[in-house]
Amino acid sequence: MNDVSTGGAGGAIDYLAFLKRRWTPEDYARLAVAGVIGATLYYFYGVTILYQNMPISMWAWSRYAPEFNFEHGKLVPLIFAYLVWYHREELVKAKKQGCNAGLAWVVAGCLIYAVGARTLQGRLGMTSAPVIMYGMVLYLWGKEVARIMLFPIAFLVFMIPVLAVEQATFKLQFLVTGAAEAVCRVLGMRLYGVGTTLIPVDKSFKGFDVAEGCSGIRSLMAMVMVTAIYVHLTQTQLWRKLVIFALSIGFAIIGNAGRIISIFMVAKYFGAPFAGGAYHEYSGYVSFPIALGAMLLVSRVLDMKIFQPRPKTPIEEGGKGAGGGKAAGGGGAEPPGGAQGAGVYDY
Repeated sequence: MNDVSTGGAGGAIDYLAFLKRRWTPEDYARLAVAGVIGATLYYFYGVTILYQNMPISMWAWSRYAPEFNFEHGKLVPLIFAYLVWYHREELVKAKKQGCNAGLAWVVAGCLIYAVGARTLQGRLGMTSAPVIMYGMVLYLWGKEVARIMLFPIAFLVFMIPVLAVEQATFKLQFLVTGAAEAVCRVLGMRLYGVGTTLIPVDKSFKGFDVAEGCSGIRSLMAMVMVTAIYVHLTQTQLWRKLVIFALSIGFAIIGNAGRIISIFMVAKYFGAPFAGGAYHEYSGYVSFPIALGAMLLVSRVLDMKIFQPRPKTPIEEGGKGAGGGKAAGGGGAEPPGGAQGAGVYDY
């Protein structure tokens, strides 16, 4: 489609400019193609029965249940809508010129879906949706809009139930148990582990078992998702985004280990019945703030001067007054050394 006007009274952006302008036959053709693709997606994702006697969308919704540790999947569409709204001004201002390369992405997405259907892999079938959507955006509105929409569309990957999450729960239990035992020892409470159960050496209470629900698998997935949003909205340098996002799993582990440690501390000073009862029920609200605090701390550390690029000197930037032989704002005096010293000043 052609560019839309972003002008308006007082320089305000007219979000409905694309409806007010005169559409070309090419615009209507692209709109028709978008409608056909959208209807096709609805049919294959919302109607066609392929996995466990249900469409992909219904199968995915059934996986967004507590027993699969993937409840956050229900929030992904809402977050996607917010991200599109967040970039609304960039989207309106972006040049809109359709790119036929988008059809290649659509075809690739269709092939991924076909492979997923053939192999009865619902997750692979869902992976095709962001690929097809990106291809639609690129084909209809062009490279600038596709660049802006890349992260919101890629974020839809968090809707895909990950089987590895269910398999990683047991290992995460031992990791959190070991971390909690080490920190409690530093804090003056000696514990010893029996499997995933931590018991105080002084036998002051029976101890607690780090069960599957306490492993932090739910907070891990949620923290990875939150970290992705945080780096997208707050960071501008690619290396900072990659570093913070790569540490997101560590943030979740720190947060949940902090929760387990707090339960043992409460048991020590306020009694095991209270720690294992009322406090345990609400201690989940402790882990996420700790994880967020770890994420923000890493972000602040990366803000330190040692991680910032060295500012260029005036000479490296081209030299103030270089080649002129006279310092800016000076009385026209030539620096010592005559012509050989031209453009070199003592700052």
